[in-house]
Amino acid sequence: MDGVASLSGGTAVEYETLTWATPAKASYQLADLRAAQRQAGKYQAAIPADIADLEVALPARVLADAEEASNEIARFDAELGDEVAPFASILLRTESAASSNIENLTASARAIAEAETLGDTSRRNAAMIVSNTEAMKAAIALADQIDEDAILAMHAALMRASHPDTAGKWRTEQVWIGGGTFGPRGADFVAPHHERIHAGIEDLLTFGQRNDIPTLPQIAIAHAQFETIHPFPDGNGRTGRALIQAMLRNKRLTRQITVPVSAGLLTNTDAYFHALGSYREGDPAPIVERLSAASVLAVVNGRHLVDDLRSIRESWDSKITARRDSAVHRVADLLIKQPVFNAHVLQRELGISTGNARRYVDPLADAGIIVEFTDRTRNRAWRAPEVLSALDAFAVRAGRRGPTVC
Repeated sequence: MDGVASLSGGTAVEYETLTWATPAKASYQLADLRAAQRQAGKYQAAIPADIADLEVALPARVLADAEEASNEIARFDAELGDEVAPFASILLRTESAASSNIENLTASARAIAEAETLGDTSRRNAAMIVSNTEAMKAAIALADQIDEDAILAMHAALMRASHPDTAGKWRTEQVWIGGGTFGPRGADFVAPHHERIHAGIEDLLTFGQRNDIPTLPQIAIAHAQFETIHPFPDGNGRTGRALIQAMLRNKRLTRQITVPVSAGLLTNTDAYFHALGSYREGDPAPIVERLSAASVLAVVNGRHLVDDLRSIRESWDSKITARRDSAVHRVADLLIKQPVFNAHVLQRELGISTGNARRYVDPLADAGIIVEFTDRTRNRAWRAPEVLSALDAFAVRAGRRGPTVC
């Protein structure tokens, strides 16, 4: 670590001059070796600002928007009331899918549901989105005690299927965003040297434990700081957005559901990444603005989805000919949160033996509510097309603008 140059600003990173070593010739083919050799030499790596005692001073307008967004989140969380059970699962999945979409991991609602419910790993993106769902679940489960172990558990849940060797472990190498694959020189952002990760995360967690900062600005700053530290070889963006959900629950802004904030961020990824850049230059206001705006958009879109699913479920009552006390209606209720299922799912979720499954499934198929298909293990399975269409419509409304750089 050869030298440090300072920038002004409460959240502004500083930079230190490090040396990228000349690569061993045996490690590369000739063309790649030349590109790697050009990377050898000095480069600038970020030093994240200490924020444990940061004085958070934001424009009044930004604070007002954050307060309005916080109120919208709390209202949405409360208004589901007794209906929270079916919608909690589906909203968590939409958040996972949107967070993955920010990084160009996209899949249809059907593909995601089949990967999650039936274990179909043939579609790589869908399988990775399911792993992101597991990371979100870990974030919620560990929200009462957000510490290093909790963050590592989120990352482990996210990456254990695709990168088991590094899942749940802090990185031990230099990483960067943009530029080439052979070294950090010329990158858009060079993350802190890996020896700075432990101190940076400890500082971040101390900041997150403070109770003298408005909740949404505190969460936005913590998220931006996490992305600046970039503590993992891969999966930093998705883990950082899982951290948002953990903090929303930890600060009791949400108590029952996952507000799909990533779906709001997805509507303008250019602004999101620009806000992270502004944070690193010393201005936290843009990332607070983006999280506030994203939260409001997420609530609007989430309400739309809930209304769509309610209407779908109500329409089924006129199609189902079974008695109201029949388990057929319980299966129909399950479809809202589990739009793809097989007999094993019915046994696990409703206690219906696999041998009796057709007794309760056939009336729904006859009514056109579900469609039978054969999953990849040659077992019969069913899907609810209307529910899957509603989930795809949610994704379309969220949209996506701007290139991915995270």
